[in-house]
Amino acid sequence: MRKRTLGTSAVGAVGLGCMGMSYAYTTGGWDDEVSARVVGTALDLGVTVLDTADVYGPYSNEILLGRALRGRRQEAFLSGKGGLVAGERGGPVPDGRPEHLKAAAKASLRRLGTDRLDLYQLHRVDAKVPLEESWGALAELVGEGLVRNIGLSEVGVGELQRAHAIHPVASVQSELSLWTRDALRDVVPWCAAHGCGFIAYAPLGRGFLTGTQHSRRDFADSDRRLRLPRFTEAAMREELRALEPLKRVAERHGVTPGQVALAWVLAQGDHIVPIAGTRRPAHLVENAAAADVALTPADIAELDAIPQPSAPRY
Repeated sequence: MRKRTLGTSAVGAVGLGCMGMSYAYTTGGWDDEVSARVVGTALDLGVTVLDTADVYGPYSNEILLGRALRGRRQEAFLSGKGGLVAGERGGPVPDGRPEHLKAAAKASLRRLGTDRLDLYQLHRVDAKVPLEESWGALAELVGEGLVRNIGLSEVGVGELQRAHAIHPVASVQSELSLWTRDALRDVVPWCAAHGCGFIAYAPLGRGFLTGTQHSRRDFADSDRRLRLPRFTEAAMREELRALEPLKRVAERHGVTPGQVALAWVLAQGDHIVPIAGTRRPAHLVENAAAADVALTPADIAELDAIPQPSAPRY
């Protein structure tokens, strides 16, 4: 696996998002034993960034990952997140209070069976708590030796500058794919200019860019993607037409559309690490191989021309 840099560590260019093993995506059900094999396969292939959060489950994803990493913890770059909690209506809500973040990080360490996280991220900025207070709490975790690096998720440049003035921002985690390119305007360039990594979540458009999802019938009724505007029947029909260039590029290289989608994300900057989620070992192998797909400038221009979805993310 080719290497990139996150914080102070060299990591595999493609990472593994672990959320779908325990939370939100239920198509085909969850199987902890198979998911543990996916984690082991990832480490075998040099896919070292393993991303989780306490709200995934909640807590069950961290417990699963902790079990899967027994005896292999040192091979992984373990990335956690805190600052989202289950709300009264079931959906997650921000909690950026310093006391909550510090307690949440320590609880995550216990569930993950480790004494230190390689990266701990503020999952969302809490509008009720000054960012400086939340970020200061994460910086204290670094000082206590519980966290090596700290990062932010779904933030703008203004928030990054405020945080960076207090403690270096090691990474930003936001959605980035052929489907969602907003971060390329300012956040991705800011990261490049400040030695900050960018962790691209949903780099496969929540699975849509693999070309295997054609209708809402492809999802279990409990799958949270069905609540998103881009997964209405009308939106999916529209976007299926937009996938044709992706398929053409894939055919030219003899790879899958999903591998091309990941290669496009990787081509946006050497500081970017896409974390593609999967619950299947074969898909993990396919995603890892995307690091070796060399897109030409003509390929990238053709992919860049794919129209953005008319429906919003959320």
